[in-house]
Amino acid sequence: MVGKPRHGHLRRWAGVAAVAVTLTVSACGNNGSSSSGSYGFPQVAQDDKAKITVWVDADRSGAVDAFKKANPDVQLEAVTYDGSANGSNSFRTKMQLFDRAGSGWPDVVFSTQNNDAAWASQQSNGKQAFAAVLNQSLVAKESLDKYTAGALNPCTVEGKVYCLRNDLAQVVLWHNKALLDQFGYTVPTTWEDYQALGEKVGREHPGYIVGAAGDAFTPEIYFWSSKCQANGITGPKSVTVNTGTTECKRVASMLDTLIKNGTVPTVSVFSPEFVKNYANKVLLMPGPAWYAGAIFNNPQSLNVPKGQLGVAAPLAWKGEEPATGNVGGGTWFISSHSKNLKAAQKFAEFVTQADDYQVNLAPGYPAYAPAAEKWIKKQESSGYYATDLQPMIKAGTQIWSGWGSGIFSQEAIWAKTVTPGIVAGKSLVGLLPEWQTAIKNQAQVDGYTVT
Repeated sequence: MVGKPRHGHLRRWAGVAAVAVTLTVSACGNNGSSSSGSYGFPQVAQDDKAKITVWVDADRSGAVDAFKKANPDVQLEAVTYDGSANGSNSFRTKMQLFDRAGSGWPDVVFSTQNNDAAWASQQSNGKQAFAAVLNQSLVAKESLDKYTAGALNPCTVEGKVYCLRNDLAQVVLWHNKALLDQFGYTVPTTWEDYQALGEKVGREHPGYIVGAAGDAFTPEIYFWSSKCQANGITGPKSVTVNTGTTECKRVASMLDTLIKNGTVPTVSVFSPEFVKNYANKVLLMPGPAWYAGAIFNNPQSLNVPKGQLGVAAPLAWKGEEPATGNVGGGTWFISSHSKNLKAAQKFAEFVTQADDYQVNLAPGYPAYAPAAEKWIKKQESSGYYATDLQPMIKAGTQIWSGWGSGIFSQEAIWAKTVTPGIVAGKSLVGLLPEWQTAIKNQAQVDGYTVT
């Protein structure tokens, strides 16, 4: 079965442990002077015997253990922190402290967020950017090319790659095949058909649902998939925001209809209310790959029995190619301050690529394509699902690139601005201008030029 999610969006209840990590690679030492570096950034004198410090969240402890097992000659010590979960911004805050001190930076950092490259790639108060450039020889091109197409977009700033994606959280269409068959419904392939089915369900089977819109990541499921230009990051400090487009209005109108008839409730999928009211009543659910283990195959949530849950490709708007959103995942950064870049690179590539972790242990869909294919086969072999999981692989390549990864949190903006409105019965179409203003204001606070 698919394990529970390991994403910042979902770790609202997870406690944070604390362990320490140091890594020593047995190799010839290299004590030279500081140099401008052959990797596209200034680097300190390298020492292949130097320890490296690795920061991970508690959920990534399995990655550290897998590395230690596969590399018994390497001494490992780790520091576990919150992974910047739930927008804590701890990663950035701590690096700023080290910048001021002039020392203390870890060599490798895992973050639950996908927007850290936006700041980690830039100088801060005249200090060198924290993140090492990876695509100028530090990580081989043939290695980078094997990540799922588009997976490294959140890591890429002005053509330079600054992090490696741990996993993807592509939005697909989950469905209960048993219920659909019982009611004589077919799985929709377009958003128009999805809305029509939702209206039909509201009339014929009140109480059953086809989605949910009560979480802060609702825009990443629905508006990102509709190519709504609410988050068009066009540069390190520039963003285009226009929620008045057809792509934004059509999905808002659809949700207004389905919220009103009760088939898309405005409660969080992680709330007790959701489980109480909708266990055994979810017909359809657009949502990320990790919904499988987070809410469906989870005894603490919907607990859908074996043989009922199916997955279909992302929905498309009629006349358009399918596009989809992404809700979560994680990223690994190598520090530009590291004294042992070879060891840091070895660790970062292992935890994102090696079968020992990504196929055998990781709960989420790997961003590294060769591992993802094996991971899918492993999930299918469990016998839990009513369909194969191949649509997930295709969906991983269909994440729309027009929704960027800026410093500001779209989820926080939505939760503060839009969620209270729709819970109070306001129209989403009517809230679009307010949403746009809130995005613009927050982006400007963070130093963005907004167009």
